Amino acid sequence: MLSIRKLTAISHTYRHIERYRQILHIAFKYGFGELLDPLKIRRFIEAGLRKFSRKRKEAVETFTVPERFRLALEELGPTFVKLGQVLSTRPDLIPLNFIEELTKLQNAVPPFPYSDVREIIKDETGKFPEEIFAVFEEKPIAAASIGQVHRARLKDGADVVVKVQRPRIRKTIEIDLEIMLHLSGLMERHLEELQVIRPSLIVEEFARALEEEIDYTVELSHIERFARLFEGDDTVHVPRVYREISTERILTMENIRGIKGADINTLKAENYDLSLLAQRGADLIMKQIFVFGFFHGDPHPGNIFFLPGNVICYVDFGMTGKISRSEREDFADMLMALVHRSDKKMVEAMLKLTDYNAEPNREKLEREMGNFLDRHLYRPLKELRLEELLRQLLDLVTRNRLTIKPNFFLLIKALSQVESLGVELDPDFDIITTAKPFIEKIQLARLNPKRIAEELLESGGEMLNLLRDIPGQVRSILEQTRNGRLKIIFQHRGLEPALSTLDRTSNRIAFAIVLAALIIGSSLMVLSGVPPKWFDIPIIGLIGFLVAGIMGFWLLITIIRHGRM
Repeated sequence: MLSIRKLTAISHTYRHIERYRQILHIAFKYGFGELLDPLKIRRFIEAGLRKFSRKRKEAVETFTVPERFRLALEELGPTFVKLGQVLSTRPDLIPLNFIEELTKLQNAVPPFPYSDVREIIKDETGKFPEEIFAVFEEKPIAAASIGQVHRARLKDGADVVVKVQRPRIRKTIEIDLEIMLHLSGLMERHLEELQVIRPSLIVEEFARALEEEIDYTVELSHIERFARLFEGDDTVHVPRVYREISTERILTMENIRGIKGADINTLKAENYDLSLLAQRGADLIMKQIFVFGFFHGDPHPGNIFFLPGNVICYVDFGMTGKISRSEREDFADMLMALVHRSDKKMVEAMLKLTDYNAEPNREKLEREMGNFLDRHLYRPLKELRLEELLRQLLDLVTRNRLTIKPNFFLLIKALSQVESLGVELDPDFDIITTAKPFIEKIQLARLNPKRIAEELLESGGEMLNLLRDIPGQVRSILEQTRNGRLKIIFQHRGLEPALSTLDRTSNRIAFAIVLAALIIGSSLMVLSGVPPKWFDIPIIGLIGFLVAGIMGFWLLITIIRHGRM
């Protein structure tokens, strides 16, 4: 597992210190230096402030805040690029304008040498590439932040691609995660507005997601699960994986020779049925969501290949989503309410798909939802674009202080990508019409007598368990009360800034008292005429005045630097 232990002393490792400074320098370079003073970490980059002052000014003036955030993540390297990609699916954590920018994150980096590839394969399998493969191309066909991909051929003649993880990438990620955790802890202590968001929990969740990203056996399992779900479906091809030549750091799978989804001209030249491809692509994503509850989380044109016979093939299963039966039903309710333009049902369904701290104003929400639906009421159903509707719906959700659940946002993103590709393939493509039969089937399934009986039995069982547990829980509370072991914990929030200000004020008062005592003591020494003397003035008194002067200027400069007189 990735190590994200809290740092008690970053300075113990030189590499940590240098990386820490590099992160802070880049943050300052892209105009995020205002975070440094509250976090009290300015000392780490004091020597580099002048170096980056001009670059900082250019970055601030040229780019928007979301653009600067994206550029900073790209410059910081693979861990932060992955963080940005994770955040791009989390509207509950960052604003939508940041999410739109983070979807542009570039994952392409220079490849690493073949000598490293050779050693990694030997470490993982016990054999060098030439002992496993009949052919192994030394030049990679793609390189990303976590790994790179090489074409190869097995000794039985099968063409494959081998994804190889970057050397020492795990150690690099662990160092970055430790620094992130340290910074997030500082943010929670010194920035009151971030205490509710809990950045440290975000880092820990990100570490868990990244653990799956750098373990290629997870992606292998996703591919095998996808293959089982669509076994026997001749409209879909799932790449074969070779488990015997795959480990946590290498993944060997079938080399797909098809036409990428974005290459419309080649599809036309090869006489593919574009409208059929659009329809099959929509059916495929609908089955994943509404039938299996397991879907490809990033079906953009670069991750979709079209094979002869108008067959669809997904690649890169690193990002997948899961949705339970009840969540599928809630999402189907929302889409059906959208089709029927029912503002009340839309609000009811939407509240089930979102999280909120305070109960929303339903009257206001229904009014805004009605206005939203009225803007699209006059348009025929086939002219509606789900991507446009869902984007505007997300804006409405954000305005009303609701946050859509992460798995639903990933689902919406996947649907939008499929719709965009479908419209490119066929301008008359209508994903809402494609979705209707799946939605209706889900709604009818609720009325199935077997399903109703199962839910009643499940609810009854839960109620019996609850009734059975209540006496024991009450007895436990009473025993703790009788033995004096019952504790009530009060937690104060929002006092950290006030305590920090009080601490700083008391330090300055103590400093001023010492300074005053030094001046008075030095004056007494001068008046007493105690030798040794310099120009008939006691040297001890002069030294006292000199020290007092230095301390006074130091205090004044510190106050001016922090902008508080």
